[in-house]
Amino acid sequence: MYPHLTARSGSALNGRVRAPGDKSMSHRALIFGAMATGVTEIEGLLESDDVLATAHAVEAFGAGVERLGGKDSGGHWRITGRGGFEQPDGVIDCGNAGTGARLLMGAAAGYPIATTFDGDASLRQRPMKRVTMPLADMGARFDWREAEDRLPLTITGGGLSAIDYVQTVASAQVKSAILLAGLSAAGVTIVTEPEPSRDHTERMLRAFGVEVGVLPMGAGWRVSLKGGQVLVGAGVAVPGDPSSAAFPLAAGLIVPGSEVTVEGVMLNPLRTGLFSTWLDMGADLTVANRRMAGGEEVGDVTARHSSLRGVVVPPGRAASMIDEYPILAATAAFAEGATVMRGIGEMRVKESDRIALMAAGLKACGVTVDEEPEGFTVFGGTVRGGATVVTHGDHRIAMSHLVLGLAAAEAVTVDEPGMIATSFPRFAQLMRGLGADIATSE
Repeated sequence: MYPHLTARSGSALNGRVRAPGDKSMSHRALIFGAMATGVTEIEGLLESDDVLATAHAVEAFGAGVERLGGKDSGGHWRITGRGGFEQPDGVIDCGNAGTGARLLMGAAAGYPIATTFDGDASLRQRPMKRVTMPLADMGARFDWREAEDRLPLTITGGGLSAIDYVQTVASAQVKSAILLAGLSAAGVTIVTEPEPSRDHTERMLRAFGVEVGVLPMGAGWRVSLKGGQVLVGAGVAVPGDPSSAAFPLAAGLIVPGSEVTVEGVMLNPLRTGLFSTWLDMGADLTVANRRMAGGEEVGDVTARHSSLRGVVVPPGRAASMIDEYPILAATAAFAEGATVMRGIGEMRVKESDRIALMAAGLKACGVTVDEEPEGFTVFGGTVRGGATVVTHGDHRIAMSHLVLGLAAAEAVTVDEPGMIATSFPRFAQLMRGLGADIATSE
């Protein structure tokens, strides 16, 4: 029997911790460095399973990949780019990394190589046509090896033409894949979004010497770049991941007497929807020491135990916090009244069906939840806990329920905790350092 993790309520949480490097930016830094000519030095890279899978992938595509500074390197890596991707010798295994897989597909589509992509059981269940369809319209060829719309697949690239693509649902992964392919396409590639998705690709491409145009279009924007531009190696400082910072901060909000500070958190407005929602709920959440790092604003975020109230989360906020709804739901379980989350059907095609799993886990812990096709409502109050939650190997489901257990009346256990390392290595150790009672159990 594999070990589980169990969280129990106990003393207040207090202390200062540093957020792990941002996962989205870490993937991009590795991929862009491999596409570039010259050396890219990365500070603060998230050394999670997902990101390491992308590091192995870009090495297979011909880039020099070197981890610097020994075991305490602080995420210091050097990528030596050859000006593009070379034909890999074998299958590119992306592990559980959906971001890595989809961005690598976009990049690989621009080069005259044939690449087979695969992943673990979870990644094999996630849809890929949302990326492959626009890439096919640009001229890439796809061979679905087992099931259409799912990995494994083989992509044959090169000879691409620019595309003017309109997204019906804002997705940074889809946008980024198209833009990376567009770098090798003839003409100007354009992606229009109904509302802005996270803009790390646009920001970081500029740091690598690429001209990217962004024009407001109604509530969204129109992003464009001209094909044939060459990326030049650059220095990248990866700021702290707000998605990871959310877990210790959430614990600070719901565990009585707590005060938790997470240092160096990215404050990009397209990533801080959760913080805005918590403030709407009455959270005592403050930001100090605002500064710039890696082209992004960062700050030290402090959460103090708060009496939260339920809110209706604006559906338009979804793009800025789609990964944070599980931990929002966990904090909403302790709020007075109902927290309504709609327009988030994207959650059903993440590492798992996160709407269904969060609803099931919260119900098992005694929380009333109304599930809908595109969202769910959590009715807050006292949380009983006392359940073993099935996570289906989803790291965010696991961490959200462990945080829930820190303030529930009875302990909460999660299965498959090993998957937490895909995004947040040393999560349990960091939380224990703040005073959390999280322990291995059978």
